[in-house]
Amino acid sequence: MPTEKKISSASDCINAMVEGSELKKIRSNSRVYHRYFLLDADMQSLRWEPSKKDSEKAKIDIKSIKEVRTGKNTDIFRSNGIYDQISEDCAFSIIYGENYESLDLVANSADVANIWVTGLRYLISYGKHTLDMIESTQDNMRTSWLSQMFSESDVDNLGHIPLCNAVQFIKDLNPGLKTNKIELKFKELHRSKEKTGTEVTKEEFIEVFHELCTRPEIYFLLVQFSSNKEFLDTKDLMMFLEAEQGMAHVTEEISLEIIHKYEPAKEGQEKGCLSIDGFTNYLTSPDCHIFDPEHKKVCQDMKQPLSHYFINSSHNTYLIEDQFRGPSDITGYIRALKMGCRSVELDVWDGPDNEPVIYTGHTMTSQIVFRSVIDIINKYAFFASEYPLILCLENHCSIKQQKVMVQHMKKILGDKLHTQSPNIEESYLPSPESLKGKILIKAKKLSSNCPGLEGDVTDEDEGAEMSQRVGKEGVEQQNSMTGKRFQLCKELSELVSICKSVQFKEFQVSFQLQKYWEVCSFNEVLASKYASENPGDFVNYNKRFLARVFPSPMRIDSSNMNPQDFWKCGCQIVAMNFQTPGLMMDLNIGWFRQNGNCGYVLRPAIMREEVSFFSANTKDTVPGVSPQLLHIKIISGQNFPKPKGSGAKGDVVDPYVYVEIHGIPADCAEQRTKTMHQNGDNPIFDESFEFQINLPELAMVRFVVLDDDYIGDEFIGQYTIPFECLQTGYRHVPLQSLTGENLAHASLFVHVAITNRRGGGKPHKRGLSVRKSKKSREYASMRTLWIKTIDEVFKNALQPIRDATDLRENMQNAVVSFKELCGLSPVANLMQCILAVSMRLVGPDNTPLVVLNLNDQYPTMELQGIVPEVLKKIVTAYDMMIQTIRTLVENTDSLYEKIVQCQKSAMEFHENLHNIGAREGLKERKLQKSVESFTWNITILKGQADLLKYAKNEALENLKQIHYATLSCGLNKPGTENAEISKPRRSLEVIPEKAGDENGE
Repeated sequence: MPTEKKISSASDCINAMVEGSELKKIRSNSRVYHRYFLLDADMQSLRWEPSKKDSEKAKIDIKSIKEVRTGKNTDIFRSNGIYDQISEDCAFSIIYGENYESLDLVANSADVANIWVTGLRYLISYGKHTLDMIESTQDNMRTSWLSQMFSESDVDNLGHIPLCNAVQFIKDLNPGLKTNKIELKFKELHRSKEKTGTEVTKEEFIEVFHELCTRPEIYFLLVQFSSNKEFLDTKDLMMFLEAEQGMAHVTEEISLEIIHKYEPAKEGQEKGCLSIDGFTNYLTSPDCHIFDPEHKKVCQDMKQPLSHYFINSSHNTYLIEDQFRGPSDITGYIRALKMGCRSVELDVWDGPDNEPVIYTGHTMTSQIVFRSVIDIINKYAFFASEYPLILCLENHCSIKQQKVMVQHMKKILGDKLHTQSPNIEESYLPSPESLKGKILIKAKKLSSNCPGLEGDVTDEDEGAEMSQRVGKEGVEQQNSMTGKRFQLCKELSELVSICKSVQFKEFQVSFQLQKYWEVCSFNEVLASKYASENPGDFVNYNKRFLARVFPSPMRIDSSNMNPQDFWKCGCQIVAMNFQTPGLMMDLNIGWFRQNGNCGYVLRPAIMREEVSFFSANTKDTVPGVSPQLLHIKIISGQNFPKPKGSGAKGDVVDPYVYVEIHGIPADCAEQRTKTMHQNGDNPIFDESFEFQINLPELAMVRFVVLDDDYIGDEFIGQYTIPFECLQTGYRHVPLQSLTGENLAHASLFVHVAITNRRGGGKPHKRGLSVRKSKKSREYASMRTLWIKTIDEVFKNALQPIRDATDLRENMQNAVVSFKELCGLSPVANLMQCILAVSMRLVGPDNTPLVVLNLNDQYPTMELQGIVPEVLKKIVTAYDMMIQTIRTLVENTDSLYEKIVQCQKSAMEFHENLHNIGAREGLKERKLQKSVESFTWNITILKGQADLLKYAKNEALENLKQIHYATLSCGLNKPGTENAEISKPRRSLEVIPEKAGDENGE
């Protein structure tokens, strides 16, 4: 099959099928046959060759086809030994005959599979009249709209317009297209017609627009959801929004609003129809952005202690290049504050004329006046966020200039300074909410027992350490650069309230002696050591205290550490070199988008709760958290620019896409698509990937587009998004440059689905789990403390946990079984299932064979006469699913109470756990192990209770989806729910032959 020509219409698909394609025919027992399939010219039959069968038997009558399934969704596919080697996007099945037999096929590419699926769906709908129907729609809505637009340009009624006008016209309608590409297409058309001159006729204009502005992947999608195959009416659009985009409570009015907003043709707006151009406009609009708009504003609880948040932080904010010779500039502060940074750094030294200056000591970096920096901070402090700003003062000044610093800060910052002393009786830091509009000073502070106005404190000097390592001539050297003592004035000390800098000694000392308002700074190397050797202690330390991590002095080039390495330990202030773009800054910028870019992100509950077990280095599932499966299909790309740094090559790129997961070690993964050669305008990838996410609250997804044929630079664009901000369904991903600017018109078109999603998120984000029989089922394990009274309490939770697991797994297994019988993959939701199976539930005369009684909370399927065996299986699977949903909903509350009660009873021992263990004879390591086991068990109980609660919400969501889909398809029992019954709706998979076909074909 020729693949050079872009498929963008039904006639393209039909012509390609008549020409034929080589497809793999899949049979049971791993058998695969290579066959050539083609559509008869009269479009009555589908044939294949060679075949041992009689030629009349090696065919399927089009009118016997019941449905066309995409993906590997039949028993033969599932039971085939090479299932995992078959691409989901290249596989499809033709279901035909009274017994619903399946012909299971695999195309050489997803594009070829799409052609056959689309063409067959047309043929099922229109039979032998397909071409007549296609021809009759040549003067369709789109053509009428373009003709009208052309006529408005052809003001003198000449029947043609200048080439430059035609090019600009198409460019205005599709800004991402390159001007030279449009010109070339017109010239090719003229050359093929042996036409001279540069005038463009209406027909030529429409032909070029059709070829350049029709995205085949969106056309295939429209055909899947359209009842007449040419446009989406309001009900088609409702189905798409509900079943695919996860929108709840969609009405025809909402559909109309979208049509009026995005449909360019007035005729379409008046009739309530969305054409391919309107559908494309909608899918590329902000309404279908991959980023959930709920996260564009502050959406997290901001009333928890400051230590419960990750804080967007900058390192040596004044530097705009490297760390050793680079210039210092106030623009560094402006940039960081505009980007939502909430922690900036000021290294202050004595300057000339009694004016303190900012630079990195012992290096060749230039200097800026302290006062001018405070002026800029005052101006931009709350430009991007109203939440508290932390000034990390590294003070190296004499007493005299320290007092000048104080004068400047008090005069310029005034009431914004937070100087209220910490409350000794409290044990946690105040919240970001309570500190709105305040500036906090993080610095050394005199101890309360220091006599007089000045006192000695220990200084940690990052610049000195760097200069030692660099060892350059002409730079001040000292034998002992760090840890020297210097004088601190009382006035500066008094500006420090709840961010007193102290030196870290060890975790056990900190747990016993550190005050909640004291902050420790960790060199990246030291923090990495603790993350590796004491991951549990580091997490527990950060539940209460603020920890700041700064880059190693070896990063003289201002490169960045991976912030995830320290976020996974709970470190709140991970200081980044904002001047250096790349992967690490992409992660930082992407991460802080999720809470209105306010600079504060609430840490996962398991990292905040006083009693919870979490190790930063876990390479497995997290106790109490159910893994999620993220399914991402990279469908296509749009308008990829040439890499900025590439050398002497043309504008053509050979793009490929990486999908990266960043998070805890168990979640880090990456997969890539194949390379699309010499196509940066609209490369079709059609590749699906699946990732297991063990701690969704700490995971990020990064899409990276690279050029496989590069000279010098391969980077085209990227987009980084927190997992919690993903929107499911068909979405566009806007690509950004290396420095974070949006690339004009460049994007990826993707499909996102999340399954087994529990522990948070919105109900429309789908959930299910892989089936496990009861025998192989894994139940959450509890650990023995060897403290009899406490072990007895935990023992009481074992049966409720097993029962809760069975309830969840039974429902999920039943849901998956029903999905399989509906011919859909586990990624599908129940609304899609009912829509897909709806036509099987309707007889030849359009009367329902099965109706759903919606009067009950748990809708039942009622047979309306004798039904085929295949249908009985679906009804049985549905009944089983509803029964498991009902059992779960009705038993959840009591089981939830039992688990929570065990958790409460156990927590009564928490405060005296060490004493109780000691009385039982547990010492040192055994006692520590017992405490750890207690924390593990509490975490499991909390997690299991949450999972049960979310499973009930999921069950109720399933019922709601069944209800909506039943009404949409007109399958509800008459009189139930007082539903307004219109003609039965068709399924997404198959659309009945048009009425009026005298042969009944």
